[in-house]
Amino acid sequence: MIYVGELADIPVGESVRVQGSVAIAVFNADGELYAIDDTCTHQDASLSDGWLEGCAVECPLHAACFDLRTGQPSGPPAKKPVRTHQVTVDDGLVYVEETVRVEDRELARAE
Repeated sequence: MIYVGELADIPVGESVRVQGSVAIAVFNADGELYAIDDTCTHQDASLSDGWLEGCAVECPLHAACFDLRTGQPSGPPAKKPVRTHQVTVDDGLVYVEETVRVEDRELARAE
């Protein structure tokens, strides 16, 4: 698990960036916490610097939008989803459990 910080440090409508195997953005969308890979799948831009509206974040570079619940893009220019991650709050402390990438699972099975 990756320690993110205190719940009070992520106000509604804001995000923080933490480092896992890749950068991860944690968003507080109307009191619900969501975590996705921080890098847009269209081009190398930080989604934590994007604009949050409801359960969607808009990339600051080319306006690709991603659903924070599923990681799916809502349309062009992004075509590939971003990974989503499990967020846990324990006694006011926020943690992210990083999702294993499909490629890593397949690689582990092959070994």
